[in-house]
Amino acid sequence: MAFSTGNDSGGPMSEINVTPLVDVMLVLLIIFMITAPLMSHKIKVELPQANLDKKNEAVPPTPPVTVTVKDDGSLYWNDAPITKDLLESQLSVEAQKTPQPEVNLRGDKVTKYRSIREVVDMAQAQGIRKVGYVATRERPN
Repeated sequence: MAFSTGNDSGGPMSEINVTPLVDVMLVLLIIFMITAPLMSHKIKVELPQANLDKKNEAVPPTPPVTVTVKDDGSLYWNDAPITKDLLESQLSVEAQKTPQPEVNLRGDKVTKYRSIREVVDMAQAQGIRKVGYVATRERPN
């Protein structure tokens, strides 16, 4: 296979042939010049304006409900003791409200997850859409 060196010294040619690069750039320029006018929309539509800054003032936000599960399995509704049956009926009542309040679930550090899962399953069965867990932030040492 023979290579052209372009000079009489016999060494490799150190100049880059830019002709193919210019050809490719001109082709791309022509393509973009043809397709750019096609990118504009021909049909004018008045889009609705989103009003995300203002919330609906007619319906005041409802305060969240706190359900606490202690390590012995005792339940508390907003810091008041409650039974499982009464908790189920209270969750059913809260699920019917519009807008539906959030349910914040607090548990002791040593509470078994089974007890917490039972409360979450009960809330979801009654139709509660937002169930959150409350935890304390770790303090940096």
